[in-house]
Amino acid sequence: MAQQIKLPADIGALVRSVRKQQNLRQHELAGVAGVGLRFIVDLEAGKPTAQIGKALLVLQTLGCVVEILAPGERKP
Repeated sequence: MAQQIKLPADIGALVRSVRKQQNLRQHELAGVAGVGLRFIVDLEAGKPTAQIGKALLVLQTLGCVVEILAPGERKP
């Protein structure tokens, strides 16, 4: 199901939700994504200065697809 992301907290909530659905602990997700535990904690907390590259890597590891639409573009 598509989810519109407007704030860093929205990304954090999505990561937490998907991680829990997959029965992963934060340290397990950090290990498979190749990032530190502190990064996962901060990302799930909605830290606005989280590194975008690492955040995208975590989302990809969870199986999420990130799609950005330019102004005026609509999904059919």
